[in-house]
Amino acid sequence: MRYKFIFLLILTCKLSIACQCPLSSLSDKEIAKYDIIFKGSLKSIKLNKTNSEAIFTISNLYKGIISQDFKILFNDEDVCKLELRVGDEWIIYTNYYQVDNAKLDFCSRSRKYIKNIKEDFFAETTGISFDDELRYLDTHLGLHKLLKSNQNKVENRNIIPSSNQFILLLILSVAGLLLFYWLFNKFFK
Repeated sequence: MRYKFIFLLILTCKLSIACQCPLSSLSDKEIAKYDIIFKGSLKSIKLNKTNSEAIFTISNLYKGIISQDFKILFNDEDVCKLELRVGDEWIIYTNYYQVDNAKLDFCSRSRKYIKNIKEDFFAETTGISFDDELRYLDTHLGLHKLLKSNQNKVENRNIIPSSNQFILLLILSVAGLLLFYWLFNKFFK
């Protein structure tokens, strides 16, 4: 009985500290860790378990080269995840994950704007409010221009053909090989 209690106690302690991240102060060294830093509001969320997507509408870009609407990938099944709701305003710190996407990390400095300062857990733990953090980013990084449109569209690059298209491609490929074989034998005998 005693061993079961100790095992449960260890398991409970392990689960209770699973989502803790090391605290870091806002500095130039901390900012250098991230490829993209912006302030924006959450436009839409598409939940798909480990490949979920959040689209942010950027209002202030401090670091990176991105367009007005920017997609960030996240794992919705992760126990340690940021609670995202459409319409919320965020300061996002992230790194590129794909050509024109980023991945949201729970332990980044990303934070949501909370109107009541007394309820802002991030401000309590780091000692800097949302507005003070924006002022710091303004003075140290300045505002950057957004891209007019995202030129690296790769959405439809890997479309699998339908069964009819696949059969047609197979027949045309075999016909091309037979034509090549016939021409090669005719001219190089």
